[in-house]
Amino acid sequence: MRRYENIPVLTSAEGKQYKTTTVYPDTPINENDYYVITTAGDRYDTLAQQFYNDYTLWWVIAAANNSQRASLMVEAGIQLRIPTDIDTIVSNYNRANR
Repeated sequence: MRRYENIPVLTSAEGKQYKTTTVYPDTPINENDYYVITTAGDRYDTLAQQFYNDYTLWWVIAAANNSQRASLMVEAGIQLRIPTDIDTIVSNYNRANR
């Protein structure tokens, strides 16, 4: 999934194009979510590949864990929640960013 492909493009009065701010919907806790303790070298994209078979969904894990980092690297030794209801999450994301 290309996360920015459906983000609206606006044009300023000067003719410059830009995308609107991306909205990440809340990701409610689900009883089927996975929890992992990170190890050295873990990254959001590799975790997304492992759990979703799609590295581009790294933002789902980052958003679910309130990550404010500008990096795909994950600190070792912390617990991360891996949401399992990926179809609903992506649908809510697409709906929020029309």
